[in-house]
Amino acid sequence: MAQQHLDPTDPSARTMSVAGDALADYLRAQATEFLRSLRQHRETGGASNGSDESVDAARALRRSARRISGSLHTFRPLLDADWSERMRPELAWLSGTLAREHAYSARLERLLGALNRLSGPSSTAGLPAQAGPQASAAPKGTLTIGAAKAGALLDRQLTLARTRAHSAALQALGSSRFHAVADSVAVLASEVPLTATATTTDLRPPAAAAEGRLHDAVGTLPLLTASHPYNAEALVHGLSADTAPQPQDAPWHQVRLLLRLHRYAREVLHGPECPVDVRLLGAGQALNQHRDAAEAASAAASAARTPRIAPATAYALGVLHADQRHEVEAARFAFQQSWQKEPVRTP
Repeated sequence: MAQQHLDPTDPSARTMSVAGDALADYLRAQATEFLRSLRQHRETGGASNGSDESVDAARALRRSARRISGSLHTFRPLLDADWSERMRPELAWLSGTLAREHAYSARLERLLGALNRLSGPSSTAGLPAQAGPQASAAPKGTLTIGAAKAGALLDRQLTLARTRAHSAALQALGSSRFHAVADSVAVLASEVPLTATATTTDLRPPAAAAEGRLHDAVGTLPLLTASHPYNAEALVHGLSADTAPQPQDAPWHQVRLLLRLHRYAREVLHGPECPVDVRLLGAGQALNQHRDAAEAASAAASAARTPRIAPATAYALGVLHADQRHEVEAARFAFQQSWQKEPVRTP
């Protein structure tokens, strides 16, 4: 199926504010949102508080940091090079540091929910309680031995990782490095360091280049085989002694990042009225599920390598790993279905 790319010469493309002024407006808006989220995060107790308001503020903070960093990457020829190269890694550091605690918590919930679903109600009395749709799903397996110990092992390992991530976030938010980032974003909210020619430079070519990189990366994915129900090679790799990341997943993770950059570029071009592209939305959700399932499978495989665990516990973790690799394949198929829909044309 032919893919649609942005065409800088297309008269139907947005003709208002496609030069550097639109980029400056977007960056100022994201910087303002960053500062607002930071203030809310502090007012609700910050990283030491697990309240919903604090979690939402941290999420908004990460979201703004990602959008600023992504825009600096896509439109870097229009920005002061030294400033941009200093800011991008700092924003990535901040976003990544703040995301880890939530990631470990969500991974634990996902794995325990899947273990409950696989093992059935007769063997889940000893598992840590988890809320959510996965935990209440009807049992489909006969995993009756080792499930409780497998769940307890995952709970210990991922809770420890989450606690360390929480401490790292606290340390980061109190560091001089973070305060330097916040100060730079505060300046950005009022003054964007554009190049001398940025105000007359068309933003559509770099946005089209970002979309082109996305389509090129998607073109390398095995979409014709993404509907296979299971990938045995990934199972063998995951349960081997090799602890390296699953190499089959890397191209999909890269597409997820490029899709995010493309979405941000569309937001810059079309401003606050940027229409929601349900095709990109569905594809992005599938790739998020792919990442979550792949990382959960890796965590299950890592737990299965714990020395001196009982064979029944290792077996339960192996079944859990296989289940999450099934979820990886399902997410790839969902991406294929979303991506092959007709692209939405923006006015």
